[in-house]
Amino acid sequence: MEKFDVVVVGAGTAGCLAAKTTAEAGLKVCLIERKRKEEIGEKICGDALGEHHLKTLGLEKPQGGELEKRIEGIKIYSPDLETVFVIAHEDFVGYLLNRRLFGQWLLRKALDKGAVLYDSTLCLSPIIEKGFVTGVSVKNQEKNEKFQLKAKMVLDASGFLAVIRRKLPDDMMIQREISNEDIEACYREIRQLKQEGNETNYCEIYLDQKVTPGGYTWIFPKGGARVNAGLGVCMGGAFPNPKKQFYEHILKKPLFQGSLLLSGGAWYDPTRRPLDNMVGNGVAILGDAACLVNPIHGGGIGPSMLSGYLAGKTVIEALEKGDVSQKSLWPYNVRYMEMYGVKQAALDVFRLLLLNSRNEDLSYGMKYKLMTEEDVLKAGLGKDFRLKITETAKRVFRGLKRIRFLNRLRLTVNFMREVKTHYQNYPKTIEEFKKWQIETETLFKKAKSKVMSSKSLEV
Repeated sequence: MEKFDVVVVGAGTAGCLAAKTTAEAGLKVCLIERKRKEEIGEKICGDALGEHHLKTLGLEKPQGGELEKRIEGIKIYSPDLETVFVIAHEDFVGYLLNRRLFGQWLLRKALDKGAVLYDSTLCLSPIIEKGFVTGVSVKNQEKNEKFQLKAKMVLDASGFLAVIRRKLPDDMMIQREISNEDIEACYREIRQLKQEGNETNYCEIYLDQKVTPGGYTWIFPKGGARVNAGLGVCMGGAFPNPKKQFYEHILKKPLFQGSLLLSGGAWYDPTRRPLDNMVGNGVAILGDAACLVNPIHGGGIGPSMLSGYLAGKTVIEALEKGDVSQKSLWPYNVRYMEMYGVKQAALDVFRLLLLNSRNEDLSYGMKYKLMTEEDVLKAGLGKDFRLKITETAKRVFRGLKRIRFLNRLRLTVNFMREVKTHYQNYPKTIEEFKKWQIETETLFKKAKSKVMSSKSLEV
């Protein structure tokens, strides 16, 4: 039975950053991955990464083909296609990735620092002794052999499957299961177009509750007349098959006439606020396993990398003290919430509005600038904003009998501000956590009731 300081489950963006960070501090690190080494990096994904994430993590821009296309911003289309919001800001400048090459680039960084890779290895369960996670039980898929790996720390970076998180005991206070209402079923294809489009420097997002209820369609340019195109639908209730929706509605766009399918596939995305708590005795949860995907646009590469780095730094400090208890690991929660969780939680409230909005409401709301491009930008950056609803807009919506949507939009902005303040006061110690968590549940229950209700008060 081999022993390590740190075992990282999953060699994705979060896992590789965690392995790199801990290994370069001189720790003995093992990276477990169910895929073969050469397949690491391949994933059903939008493939977009904001440039600012590389800067935040102190990473140089890769030069080996990992960055396929530079993007200058995002275009958001109303359901009737009559209004387009153009969001251009340095935080929305980034790249479309060659996902496999980028994953291999991150993997090399971890291995170059001394991390050991166990590829083609399936994690079966955590080993729990005296209330602490002390290792993992695994299976080599090629040899069909089961064995155990012992560790002082186990990091769950296994993505949506969350193979460690789902098997932790209740007393660690880590949420094991995620509601279907907080998950999107996605389908995506990489397509070769007959010719490159006129506008290739912006990622395009299309809102349409009939095609993508609770989600959206994306068309992201990859260069060389190739695009990453797909859609996601909320899994709450009786949701439509995303692949069927893609073929019936998206591929019929003129852009795709005569296009060639290069690859395609389906996956699931947790789109909600972060887990309230991401640490237990001897264990921390990272990336998609901790629900760190942006609730609005579904981007998860940047926050996953951030979580890997922050968790790694916290683990180094904990091992230096010889204490890997939940209390000792608590700073990881605090650091992530400060850097990204506050924004993510506020955007989760806006997601509640989108889940219960009709196409007509969204189209008129964008057309009459009830929420402007500046508002969307501020929301995306995690900044406060106030709706400037004019009397003209109020009259228009009363005439269209959509005043309830106007009210729900106002309530949404108020709740976003309240949630942001609440998360800015995330407990610095575990002793304060239970009270904060109860307040969180009460706040989101209230927001859900008000924002998704069709019986709001008049403005």
